[in-house]
Amino acid sequence: MTLLSDQADGIRALVGCADPGAVWAVGGPDGVQAASQDCDGTVFDVGSLAAVLALWPVVGSLVEEGALRLHTPLAAYGEEAAAGTPAGTTAHHLLTRTDGTEALTRLAEHLSGSPLAELAATRVWQPLGMTGTRFADGTLRAPLRDLVRFLGHLVAPADTDGPTGLPRTWTAESLRIRTGELTPARGLMWHPAPHGVWAHPAPAVPGPALWARPGGHRWALLLPALPPGRHTTLRQAFRDAAFAPV
Repeated sequence: MTLLSDQADGIRALVGCADPGAVWAVGGPDGVQAASQDCDGTVFDVGSLAAVLALWPVVGSLVEEGALRLHTPLAAYGEEAAAGTPAGTTAHHLLTRTDGTEALTRLAEHLSGSPLAELAATRVWQPLGMTGTRFADGTLRAPLRDLVRFLGHLVAPADTDGPTGLPRTWTAESLRIRTGELTPARGLMWHPAPHGVWAHPAPAVPGPALWARPGGHRWALLLPALPPGRHTTLRQAFRDAAFAPV
């Protein structure tokens, strides 16, 4: 689905008025359709997206290779894997909660014997061509072009069950409601949003945000320049401008 020129102009005017310093882009599997700037090598602090850019696909790779089962209690993988979690906790529980990233990171590192930064680089970023993404200075940093690559693969994942990148099966399992009738509804680290869209992070979490609509083959990203607490309304308006029917 290609972004119409009127939609692109509307997004540009919306963000330019509300947050002139923000960086944004909208596109599909083939790349950017409209953006605030060229996808050059400028590196951004995207630390608040580390859970979905690094941890979520790493966990998916462990599931794909059979090293991790989502509904198996963590204690089955050893005391270290289950440390600090209630009895009976599973990876599925952690993936559907907003406070499960620390335990999931410990689990992934325990199962693989490698730190998350190394796992993400070898299992995810390198296979997807995200050559500028890395953990540095205590946060995750990435250029816009790498975020575009990630989102392009997210809306059109590789048709493979291999242990690297973003396999179709893991993406499909993640971008659907996994919390039953419990609220708020959630997928695996992704949150349902209007217009058939999946978002990360949760609406209340400030900072950069990603959206994807696999069925419509469209994605969007927003890296706000406003301080935390001042861009919730912009996020919603930006999402609607990028995904609402015209």
